Amino acid sequence: MSLGGKLVLITGASMGIGAAIARRLAAESATLILFARSIDKLKAIAEEIQQVHKGVTVFYESVDVQDHAAVSDSISRFAEGLGPIDILVNNAGLALGAPNAFPDLKIQDIITMTGTNINGFMFATYAVLNEGRMKERGNGTILNVTSTTGLEVPPFPGEAVYHASKACQEAFTNVLRTELVNTDIKVLALRPGVVATNFHEQRVGYDKSQYDEFMEGFEPLVAEDVAEAAAFMLSQKDRVSVKALDVVPTAQRSLQVFDREWNKRGEGRGT
Repeated sequence: MSLGGKLVLITGASMGIGAAIARRLAAESATLILFARSIDKLKAIAEEIQQVHKGVTVFYESVDVQDHAAVSDSISRFAEGLGPIDILVNNAGLALGAPNAFPDLKIQDIITMTGTNINGFMFATYAVLNEGRMKERGNGTILNVTSTTGLEVPPFPGEAVYHASKACQEAFTNVLRTELVNTDIKVLALRPGVVATNFHEQRVGYDKSQYDEFMEGFEPLVAEDVAEAAAFMLSQKDRVSVKALDVVPTAQRSLQVFDREWNKRGEGRGT
């Protein structure tokens, strides 16, 4: 399926995976709507994309997905002016407080994580289906960026809330796909493994030593790898759904097993 002219909403689009997906879909001539909290970062991404991809239209707005009214109002206005949303890339998410175990987390960190990863995830979906008129039209794609963490229990501390929220996203994705059975709406799950972005730095509180220790011995994904996987899933024919896709570093055999000799064996190996 060609993405040219498709109206694509990406949440969490100001950096990392969301920004990389925006750049990649712009290369397919999609029309983009970018949501995130930082208007300055969104403006910079939009300007960069429009400089590189002449003729591609990029809209952006500062929206906190935890705020249902804001999400609903913004999507309603965009759909009224541009038409129904064709694709939602449900990417906004965060992890806070690692390596603190659950009882040692700040309660605000718990509220923020669940507010974004669960409520915000559902609010964006709900608004696209309703105010974004995807349900009314009966056609479109919802691509939920979940995580391999949603399927495997992490072996490291500080993951209780994040793991639970990602497991919730997986369950929500599977049930939503079933509930939309009498439509042509695809509901897909993209599950990144370890990605070298600010996200993993954030989850350990920007403690560089913890970040370096976590990444030791292997080469993580970069955001562009995940964006490439997203473009692959979204460009399939209407009759084909890649309903779930794990994209991980080859060294990440599971969340329990990382090949930390990967880099040592890597001399002369193609990337």
